[in-house]
Amino acid sequence: MGFKLSARSIGKLEGVEKDLVNVVLEAIKLTKVDFGVTYGMRTLEEQQKLYDSGRSQTMKSKHLDGRAVDLVAYFGSDISWELNVYDDICDAMAEAARRNTVAIKWGAAWSEGDIRMYSGSAEDSMNAYIDLRRSEGRRPFIDAPHFEMM
Repeated sequence: MGFKLSARSIGKLEGVEKDLVNVVLEAIKLTKVDFGVTYGMRTLEEQQKLYDSGRSQTMKSKHLDGRAVDLVAYFGSDISWELNVYDDICDAMAEAARRNTVAIKWGAAWSEGDIRMYSGSAEDSMNAYIDLRRSEGRRPFIDAPHFEMM
């Protein structure tokens, strides 16, 4: 496809674990959907603000130690929040994680473990997570832009 990360996205990877950076750099070459990095490292203060606003559900975020990234889908200069494009990004991240032997969890399929081990598509894994949460009488927390090292 020929996508590459912008200088801004590369800057957002500063301080992120090298293995995760390598996965992101590989995934941008493999993806069918262009993406950028919106978050890599976070300070405790940034995490507290996100937690207080409800945009994060934990103060134990892996962003605090460089073990997580948030990616955003682009179509030209437009951002997309459609879940199906994040499935495609996850598929690229899964292949890049396999190639780099890095265990990664996806924020839209929390219960499904390492994305390298998904037996079907990322969409199948997200739906399995949603079904599990609903069977437990709990609301799913879909954080499709989020990827973290396990």
